[in-house]
Amino acid sequence: MDAFSSSFLSSSPVSTPPAPTVCYFPVLNVTSVRTEEKLATPPTSPSNAKPQSSAVPSPLPTTTRSNNAVRRVARVAADQPLLSLVIFNAFDDIINKFIDPPLRPSVDPRHVLSNNFAPVLDELPPTECEVIHGSLPACLDGAYIRNGPNPQFLPRGPYHLFDGDGMLHAIRISQGKATLCSRYVKTYKYCIERDAGFPLLPNVFSGFSGLTASATRGALSAARVLTGQYNPVNGIGLANTSLAFFASRLYALGESDLPYSVRLTSSGDIQTLGRQDFDGKLFMSMTAHPKVDPDTGEAFAFRYGPIPPFLTYFRFDANGNKQPDVPIFSMVRPSFLHDFAITNKYAIFADIQIGMNPMEMITGGGSPVGSDASKVSRLGIIPRYAKDESEMRWFDVPGFNIVHAINAWDEDDAVVMVAPNILSVEHTLERMELVHALIEKVRIDLKTGIVSRHPISASNLDFAVINQSYVGKKNRYVYAAVGDPMPKISGVVKLDMSKGDKRVECTAARRMYGPRCFGGEPFFVAREPENPDAEEDDGFVVSYVHDEKIGESTFLVMDAKSPKLDVVAAVKLPRRVPYGFHGIFVRERDLQKL
Repeated sequence: MDAFSSSFLSSSPVSTPPAPTVCYFPVLNVTSVRTEEKLATPPTSPSNAKPQSSAVPSPLPTTTRSNNAVRRVARVAADQPLLSLVIFNAFDDIINKFIDPPLRPSVDPRHVLSNNFAPVLDELPPTECEVIHGSLPACLDGAYIRNGPNPQFLPRGPYHLFDGDGMLHAIRISQGKATLCSRYVKTYKYCIERDAGFPLLPNVFSGFSGLTASATRGALSAARVLTGQYNPVNGIGLANTSLAFFASRLYALGESDLPYSVRLTSSGDIQTLGRQDFDGKLFMSMTAHPKVDPDTGEAFAFRYGPIPPFLTYFRFDANGNKQPDVPIFSMVRPSFLHDFAITNKYAIFADIQIGMNPMEMITGGGSPVGSDASKVSRLGIIPRYAKDESEMRWFDVPGFNIVHAINAWDEDDAVVMVAPNILSVEHTLERMELVHALIEKVRIDLKTGIVSRHPISASNLDFAVINQSYVGKKNRYVYAAVGDPMPKISGVVKLDMSKGDKRVECTAARRMYGPRCFGGEPFFVAREPENPDAEEDDGFVVSYVHDEKIGESTFLVMDAKSPKLDVVAAVKLPRRVPYGFHGIFVRERDLQKL
């Protein structure tokens, strides 16, 4: 690490007051009878806030579900006896303290929310940042936005890293200057719990381990629904995983719910426009990793779940109109399908050894998601414009367990897929620090059915991205996060996949952040995205980086073509940005469309 990089976080943080927020959902008017130690000061709506009907531009496909039922729920909740709230909260305390306390480190909030995994205390309005090294490239005209979990309440019981409320951290860049804003995604769950003053919905990844815990939390949730404290019809998702931009709309995503439309204002502020069901055509949920074809503008996506069909594939046209579902009944068991890939001809799904285990969760006390060592992993390939699953083909790929996909492309009569293969699936959710992911290139000959595999790098890598102009096409370069160990990220590497077939290490460049400095998923921003003659790696790699020694965060811009991913600009952030998940860079011309 060079002299600059070892000291790029050296100034004192700036404290800022809580910022006003807008919630576009009917909220419950209940009296809190148990003051929870909140991580966000209850905000007040700004005087210029608009209702959802006027805040959403007319082309946006808004939800078609009536809100009358929700208003009735709110009225019932406002009139319900104080005693029921006291009883429910007391029962919740008994469950968390005596029936199912957070005994395992993977669900102990004191362990999970340590260091920079701890949530920030409040939202941050648009705040100017200081460029402390170099200068921001002119092509970075837009906003880098990263999603991640940030629980608004201190957990009262078991808590998993995946259970936090979604918060967006957006750094807007214009004419060499930067502004940071951090706002919660105003999901239905966030809004009703914020206004109630305490948690209402149980944590999914940590709250249902064992028969007793599942039964008691399930009963408490049913009681809250029956007494009108919340309505699950309006969604229970967190929107805490990623973002996607297609059909001139920006969405915050979490795979347990529908997308939430968001926008950035001219000042750099973040607004939640609402939960979207695309004119009633999108049901229940959608992946947090849709794929957008850079040439056609179409978006390809799916949903999965614990009941048949365990996988459903669908797409959106260039105007954002959802096309009919394609249920995949040839997936015969519920699998953990977090990501997938597309080519110009196909969509590719991974049926891995990690799956949903409702019975094991209830009878064995395990997580809702677990591994099955006896299962043979396989890849399913379906024409991307398929109207049914009749042309779906499955190929066994033993031991190939992917959570994230990097890219895929067509090659003669074959399909090639690149993805990090998790070598120790039994630790995926419970002991993430033991997970090692080996990036592999898998080639499937569609004529012979022969599957060949080549390792790309021996390092522990994940959260990998490419130049987005190459989605679905053959690409050469990958930018991946270095696990040290996961989920902490100690650096970023650039891989040259053209060397993969030669059985040699493909690392072309590497930058480590230094002692106790950790970053997030890198993101590649092309210097000239409209130039068809531009080199694939002509651009910049950006990421948030946090120095745990001094508790400060920085936005780093690295030259993607340089041998050591040289830092060309560093922006000191007005407060720390917690570690999170996936991000996106949206250019100014696209921000203007929101």
